[in-house]
Amino acid sequence: MSGELGQPQAGPSHAGLDFPNPDRNRAGVPGGVIRRAGSQGRRSWIQKVLEQITDSPLQWVTPSEVVPVAVLAVQRYLLEDEPRDTIPKPPLYCYDVTISDGVYQEKCYLDPSLNFLVYKNILKVGIEMKISRVSCLYNEKRLGQGILCIDNVHCGEALEAISLETPFRNSAHEEVPERPLRGGKSHYLALWNNEDPYGDIWLTNKQPEEHNFNNTKIISLSHLEMTWANRRNFPALLVRILHKSKLRYYGKPDKKMIEPYQTFLEVADSSGTVSVIMWNALCPEWYKSLRVGLVLLLQDYSVKKSYPFRMQPLPVDPQIKLISTMEICLNLRDPPTNIIIIPEKQVKPEWRLPKLNHRFITRSELDDMPENHICDVIGILVFVGRVQRSKKKENREDFWSYRWIHIADGTSEQPFIVELFSTSQPEIFENIYPMTYFVCTQLKVVRNDAQVPKLLYLTTTNESRVFITGHRGQPYTNDTKSTNQPSTSQAARRENQSQERDNNKRHQDDDPVSSQCFQTTYTSLSPTKKKRILQGPYAKLIPVPQPETSAQTKGNKPDMPSIFQRRESASTSTIGKARKTISDRWESQLWREKKFGLIDHLHYSHVYPESIPRKFIFEQRKFLTEQFNSQPAKYIPPEGRPPKLDDFKSARSLGHFEVTILGLNHEIAIDVAFLPMYCPEDLRTSQIDTLLTCMNYSCVYPQDGAGNDRLPGPRALAGDIIKAAMKLDRVHIVGILDICNLGNNKVEVYLHRIYSPTNIS
Repeated sequence: MSGELGQPQAGPSHAGLDFPNPDRNRAGVPGGVIRRAGSQGRRSWIQKVLEQITDSPLQWVTPSEVVPVAVLAVQRYLLEDEPRDTIPKPPLYCYDVTISDGVYQEKCYLDPSLNFLVYKNILKVGIEMKISRVSCLYNEKRLGQGILCIDNVHCGEALEAISLETPFRNSAHEEVPERPLRGGKSHYLALWNNEDPYGDIWLTNKQPEEHNFNNTKIISLSHLEMTWANRRNFPALLVRILHKSKLRYYGKPDKKMIEPYQTFLEVADSSGTVSVIMWNALCPEWYKSLRVGLVLLLQDYSVKKSYPFRMQPLPVDPQIKLISTMEICLNLRDPPTNIIIIPEKQVKPEWRLPKLNHRFITRSELDDMPENHICDVIGILVFVGRVQRSKKKENREDFWSYRWIHIADGTSEQPFIVELFSTSQPEIFENIYPMTYFVCTQLKVVRNDAQVPKLLYLTTTNESRVFITGHRGQPYTNDTKSTNQPSTSQAARRENQSQERDNNKRHQDDDPVSSQCFQTTYTSLSPTKKKRILQGPYAKLIPVPQPETSAQTKGNKPDMPSIFQRRESASTSTIGKARKTISDRWESQLWREKKFGLIDHLHYSHVYPESIPRKFIFEQRKFLTEQFNSQPAKYIPPEGRPPKLDDFKSARSLGHFEVTILGLNHEIAIDVAFLPMYCPEDLRTSQIDTLLTCMNYSCVYPQDGAGNDRLPGPRALAGDIIKAAMKLDRVHIVGILDICNLGNNKVEVYLHRIYSPTNIS
């Protein structure tokens, strides 16, 4: 065995397996493995493998019998450098995989050479897996202890149901909080990013408690700013939380930090506002209990000079002084900080603590907001995109998690378009769906009026917070500015009630829900999106209509297809009863001349069902949220028989287009997908003048209906796009492609945007 597993080393005393000792009474083996397995009338495959590797002189073995096991958990953590390492290595994230053979559960270490199976969403919870090679990593400090390592596997299909009643073979794995098998880390990380709190170490039990201030000396922030450099001991601070940042994980292999986390709180009293940094083990203890608006009493903190390059958020009150010369540090030790949450009923007016002042705007006001303006929004979710991931740095395993959402507030036909990054609130980020009352704070305006069409959307900042349920008692509900704006909160509430009534009526009429939709991902993997630039002449455009599926043969209306399928030509028939297809297509003369002499023709125009936005059904919200989220770290048993993705109707009625682009040297071509957004419920008045306009906006602009509200059907619009494509015959274009890895060896390539360069050198 090579690599790290080839070097036996000591693991933590609480992690690992108690291996059977042939010289001992087997009934006395810790955990009672043999006796318990025998009492159930079935021998554990896991136990047999452990005995086989114990009796083998080799460090690895091939199981004498390969039996399928179920994957119950895939958990990630950062592995520290080994003592023998002299050169720091890049972060190595390891995975512990919990399996079940029907008799016992076992937590195993996944060899890092197999990490790619997790990255590609092949190894995931809920599947059947066959292990063909295992090894042992012994604990040299304890007799008969070691870690079972998975060295080679074959991953199968998802299982319909998995029992969670099987016990762990080693009771050490049942301890709370859970511990990684290797290294000195005390906790697991979230599976797909480092910003989300994950596991049982993150406490939520901190409650307000009344405090006797008679013997408590308090100093104002402005006075502390003037005197901190000459002080050794600092009096208590009495402040209100104005902003709370998402978590920052700064763990590195060469750092022996147990819980390397950091978060920023912007706090204020009557004299100023300052940044408070919470470090390390205090974050798991306090982060989830602290929220914006709480009043804190801080004792035994430290003060240091502020970091010069960090930009503080704007103060909620322009009259309050922004203190940027110092920072307050909260630590578990050196010194151990004391944090007390003061009940709001004990807060006295004479303390003059600042009130929160949210910057709620309406969608109609957004058009006039400048670039980088900070604002808050409130409304109803009408579109929820699937979770995606983008790399923070190349050649690293660290990712940002984000998704696109649309929020309607009733003041404009256009929704807020929000790029929602993870805000360290996975309980909300992973549980949003259309028709939800949604609040998002500290958003930044992104706009480019010079671009055609104009670019305008909102993106989250480091201090953004989101809310979906339990709005009573939240800080923004007491904000006088927001409650005096009926165009935002009250309009959103009216729209919510109206849409709930409409939704119930539509279910009774068996009609599809209107334009509210979500974008699902059946594999539930956060796709890694990359952009690639491609040059060449436009060659071919084929419309790919949406065939009728099994869902429609059961009584659904045939004019609302529910799935896209790739079609080599528009006249190709599909399985089952297919709707009438759109026969328009276009091929350039250059393509006819060159297509049979290509060196390579790349086919990436297939659009998978999980990439199609679907109509939302409220009763199926739990199933749908699971479909468009990232894969969970632990297996969650389904409730009843879950529906199929194909049962949900598509929110697109135009289908997609297969676009072929020929390379500049006429030797290589690529087929990619183009998905223009068209929904009959969305009224547009602009015209399609060129395909460039259509693709640059990824949205179809139907021609003006001469004063009526009837829109042209998909056939007419597809024909207009075909005609627009013909204008690009032999035109040199530059294309921007989105490459999306859906996991499980599925890749999609979309034409994101094309340009026609005016100067070609």
